[in-house]
Amino acid sequence: MKVQELQATGRSFEALRQFARRPVRRAERCELCSGEVFTDHPHLIEVTQRKLLCACDACALLFSGPSGKKYKRVPRDIRLLEGFHLTDAEWDGLLIPINLAFFFQNSLDLRVSALYPSPAGATESLLPLQTWNWIVETNPVLRRVEPDVEALLVNRVGVSRGTPPEYYVVPIDACYRLVGLIRTHWHGLSGGTEVWRQIGSFFTDLRAKAETITGDQHA
Repeated sequence: MKVQELQATGRSFEALRQFARRPVRRAERCELCSGEVFTDHPHLIEVTQRKLLCACDACALLFSGPSGKKYKRVPRDIRLLEGFHLTDAEWDGLLIPINLAFFFQNSLDLRVSALYPSPAGATESLLPLQTWNWIVETNPVLRRVEPDVEALLVNRVGVSRGTPPEYYVVPIDACYRLVGLIRTHWHGLSGGTEVWRQIGSFFTDLRAKAETITGDQHA
């Protein structure tokens, strides 16, 4: 075999070795039955550990409704709350250090958690129950928020520039997706241009999918 042929063969084997070393992207699997799931698949939440699990439609159906003890199915509905009542002073009184946060009820210990995204992930701040009860009294629509699997998502990022705040009831997995997005794209002290573009795209998509609930429908 000629030298040129040996060199070409060597390059071919090297290319094959490099291909073999590339990580193979595996299909996502249901974490209960190991069946393959689609990209837009349901999620379950493991209540005690606050852990999200990927699920196929069949397994998710087993945990639909309020009767789930260990697992609960995360719903898909998104609701934009127009006419939500929360003044700037009342927001400041919640002592959330940024203008982006979500609130959910934990059914195990009957408390309300306020979480806000940060470059390190979600930071939790326990909200006094009487404060949450007062917000619910002012906004009765929150009485329909399902504990553990739904959250009130507050976006007040543009308030200082005159952009009105947005209030949503969203599936809890959407909140953690936002947290992951910020953690992945944050750079430097201010986050950088890309992270704010990603946050804007997240809320544009959320707004497009949301059902608008007006003030008359809040009760």
